Amino acid sequence: MFDTLTDKLDGVFSKLRGRGRLTEEDVKAALREVRLVLLEADVNFKVVKDFTAAVRERALGQEILKSLTPAQQVIKVVREEFGRIMGEGEDNDLDLAAR
Repeated sequence: MFDTLTDKLDGVFSKLRGRGRLTEEDVKAALREVRLVLLEADVNFKVVKDFTAAVRERALGQEILKSLTPAQQVIKVVREEFGRIMGEGEDNDLDLAAR
């Protein structure tokens, strides 16, 4: 399941990588495709809606870092938002130590 999701997201991002400069329309089109990929993967509609809104706000409202291309910046934002949704960096109080 994750392989298919990864392949589809790579396809979306490969379209962005080919551009030297991204417009707001490019970002919207990419997020539209990301939304479809996530919905096809049975991600909850509200989660997808919140996710794409957060990515759109951050991607369009951020100054591009000099070390990254605009496409890399969007990909960075998407990865960070995936991490936020999945609970990356949060203390989940699970004891996974072997006993």
